[in-house]
Amino acid sequence: MTRWSVLIILCAAQFIMVLDTTVMNVSVADVVADLDTSITQVQLAITLYTLVMGSFMLLGGRLGDIFGRKRIFGVGLLVYGAGSLITAFSPSLGWLLFGWSFVEGAGAVLVMPAIISLTATNYTGKDRATAYGALGGIAAAGAAAGPLIGGWVTEALTWRVVFGAETVVCVGVVACLRLITDGKPDPNREIDWGGAALSSLGLGLVVLGLLQAGTWGLFRPTGALTVAGHEITPFGFSVVPFMIAAGLFVLACFLRWERRRIKGGHKPLMNPALLRRLQLRNGLVMLVAQQTIIGGVFFVIPIYLQYVLGHNAFETGIRLAPMSIAMLIAAFSGPVLGHKLSPRAIVTSGLVLVVIGSVILVSTIEPELNGALFAVGMAIFGAGFGFVASQLGNVIMSSAKDSERGEAGGLQGTAQNIGMSVGVAMIGALLISALGAGFDHAAQSDPAISAQTKAVIATETDDGIDILARDQLDDVAAAHHVPASEVNALIDHYVDAQLMAIKAALLLAIVFAAFGLLIAQRLPRVPGVQLGTVTGAAAA
Repeated sequence: MTRWSVLIILCAAQFIMVLDTTVMNVSVADVVADLDTSITQVQLAITLYTLVMGSFMLLGGRLGDIFGRKRIFGVGLLVYGAGSLITAFSPSLGWLLFGWSFVEGAGAVLVMPAIISLTATNYTGKDRATAYGALGGIAAAGAAAGPLIGGWVTEALTWRVVFGAETVVCVGVVACLRLITDGKPDPNREIDWGGAALSSLGLGLVVLGLLQAGTWGLFRPTGALTVAGHEITPFGFSVVPFMIAAGLFVLACFLRWERRRIKGGHKPLMNPALLRRLQLRNGLVMLVAQQTIIGGVFFVIPIYLQYVLGHNAFETGIRLAPMSIAMLIAAFSGPVLGHKLSPRAIVTSGLVLVVIGSVILVSTIEPELNGALFAVGMAIFGAGFGFVASQLGNVIMSSAKDSERGEAGGLQGTAQNIGMSVGVAMIGALLISALGAGFDHAAQSDPAISAQTKAVIATETDDGIDILARDQLDDVAAAHHVPASEVNALIDHYVDAQLMAIKAALLLAIVFAAFGLLIAQRLPRVPGVQLGTVTGAAAA
């Protein structure tokens, strides 16, 4: 077998880890009809899946250190495959929640840190940089390919086939485990259960708050957490900022707990000293910024394609294809360029391309799609993102010793989930608020709209407004008894507001990319960063 056999195995596992959420997102309508449930309940399953992954990633990394990363990788794949099989045959929402949100989520917690650690064990030097670049590109391409794969399979067959196929892939990867080399497990098998509880609670509160920002409101309550029939709105504000603040407080307690364990001679779940390493810390912050951008763009672009242009899931995937292809090419090219250019130079160049691609995409957000220019914008965006993704895994793991790979892998997986949640929450909240404000302003300024209709619109948009396709607006107008003479004008105002809101959301993604440019200046300045060889000058 070639030296890249292990990488192919790890990439296959990485691909299915990131495929699930995007597949479920484009298959929501079919899942709702098949299981006789509601969109809200399916969105709950998506939220819980991300919550499980984000909350327990550090524990998954530690279990790999104790019992061997290859063993935990195999166990995680079997758990994930079992969850996929349960999901494929789910007769009800309850089984979907159990199989997908919890069983698959638990499997991903074991697999994702192990992928990162095993890459460092099986590759060295330039090959390691190439491997991390490939993993970054595969992860991003998996998210981009999800709508294409999910849309085609759902329309041609059924959404259940995707999850059944994931089980087959998991079994195939497990059968190839003998090709993977593993390091020696940590002889200290002590598990820091107190640290695991604090980190899981803290991360869980932060991730849940971010994920629910679009439902409960980021600051102003647009919905509310309801407990025993009572809506929780502290001091009249959304519960989200309080939940995030509580999570950050618990995480501060977690770091204090870890320091006390180290002082007492016990093994911590994560050594806080890791976060004092400038290169690792900057790599993690950059990873959060990267995932924030991609999470937001993957949220906004499908809305434009499906709700404004009326594309189905498969057509949406086709429109995303230029980004996926460019992303993969750039991700594999990044490590080659890394022999002569520093991570800082490559990431900075990638972010500049992300900004240029985003600006082009903003210019194409119109009622009629400029297909050629849209494809160019997607390709430039994808290439930029691929260059960024090609560097960060190696930058982060270059800061960790062999004995710290599980902890570093857990931190990397956590950063990925936090970043994706931030992107969807922030950009989603902006999209909803801009849509409501823009629609209300246009309606209130139109003299052809009656005062009664304006009052209804002001009330309906006060706490945000739903994202709807044009063909759904007639039904909404009829439900609110809007006069027939005003319907067409209101639909035009809504579509215009929708376009402006999508543009505003993409502009926020550009702001995140600009913020990333500042962080990128603190990445290593020398080419060829390798594990264990980072000097003080390189990390400066």
